[in-house]
Amino acid sequence: MSYSTMTYFRFIRKIKIPTALALFGALLTLQACAPNKIYRDTYSVCYASATQSCDKQAISIHNQGTDGDFQLGFVEYDDQGQLRDRKQMQTVLDHYYPIAGQDDVILTVFVHGWHHSAAPGDGNVESFKEMLKQISLREAQSSKQDGRPKRRVLGVYVGWRGDTITAPVIQHSTFWGRKAVAHEVGLQGVSEVLLRLEEIVNVKAAIEQENPKPLNSRMVVIGHSFGGAVVYTSLQQILADRYIDSRKSKNYQGNAQGFGDLVVLMNPAFEAMRFATLFDIGQSCTEVGAPCRNYSPDQLPRLAVLTSEADAATRYAFPMGRFWVTPFKTHNTLNRLIDTSQNAKAIEVNEYSADNKTIGHFAPFWTHTLEKLPNENVRSDAFNYRSLGNRWAQLDYGSTLELEEVALTHLDRSHPRNPYLNIYVSEELIDGHNDIWGEEVQHFLQDLIIIATTPER
Repeated sequence: MSYSTMTYFRFIRKIKIPTALALFGALLTLQACAPNKIYRDTYSVCYASATQSCDKQAISIHNQGTDGDFQLGFVEYDDQGQLRDRKQMQTVLDHYYPIAGQDDVILTVFVHGWHHSAAPGDGNVESFKEMLKQISLREAQSSKQDGRPKRRVLGVYVGWRGDTITAPVIQHSTFWGRKAVAHEVGLQGVSEVLLRLEEIVNVKAAIEQENPKPLNSRMVVIGHSFGGAVVYTSLQQILADRYIDSRKSKNYQGNAQGFGDLVVLMNPAFEAMRFATLFDIGQSCTEVGAPCRNYSPDQLPRLAVLTSEADAATRYAFPMGRFWVTPFKTHNTLNRLIDTSQNAKAIEVNEYSADNKTIGHFAPFWTHTLEKLPNENVRSDAFNYRSLGNRWAQLDYGSTLELEEVALTHLDRSHPRNPYLNIYVSEELIDGHNDIWGEEVQHFLQDLIIIATTPER
């Protein structure tokens, strides 16, 4: 036995068992630390293929020459909400601007949540690629029906450090640390990139000012889990501002505007109290028994929150963590009005409960349920995608919109075309916190995107 080895064992014998366990735990934690680095640091365009994975590129082109073609860009942030490399963001913008200036586009942004990142092979990265492919395939069919050029499908994956520890079991202790970082990322940096990306879908309007044409470029932003917190934190004030700004005068209200064309939050992990102001704005009621704001038939959804009843992370873990924070704050019971088929109705909103529960598990804010149909509606190749918008416009209080595999039921707790949807989802469709990529719920998302992004005739 070598001298160094004997010295090591003498050292171990002198350490007490609790200390040794602590040192072992610290060593295990250090070895299981998630990488704190940029993943997509090559800024040349990559053409993905069976032999070319494009794992390091910030811009990649997929399925070129097929109906399912799309392009994908990456923008990454550190724990302080700062861009890891501004050149990365600028590369994506510089690549997409000329495309959107020439052609109509559907730009879809995805912000991942807990336990994920922009790493090559990450499950969210691969699932987002498949989602973009399916959006492109549906756009190809819709454009053929309308007799118009197919819009280019562009994607942006917003990456941040969704975990600090990768070891099983131990990594669940990062829940609250990552929640704080998610809000920091949303407050500090993501608003900038989202606003710059929104400029992309509007660039054609500036180019064609002298010869205006229908503007068919559209933008959708999706956030999952803490990614939903990132998105909502960055856009909350913008959404409120644009809703108020849509009031053209004291005697007329135009359609409520949102950010881009649609924001979708999947199993978002933030307090229901953060949504309270938008909830009140969307109802726009003044007194019990009086009618509330009458949205026009062509008012489109602007924000859709989907939360699974089986999401244990946001249903149980979230309130347990908030339990140690909320006792140090004061709370009241608010009297609020909701829009029903019998005009405005009074409800109570308990601030303590709303401050402990996530937006998706706070029943007073629910507007819809989403359930699996017992018998699926088969969608043929001849399905008219434009009809989805017409069916949305015909929704009434308490009515149900049946799609392919799901039924969206209005709960008679808001105007049928209130632009802010808070949907409670059956566990048959989303079975847990991370189960957001199932076929049925993805088809629903694609239909919702079609409703919000169908071009003008």
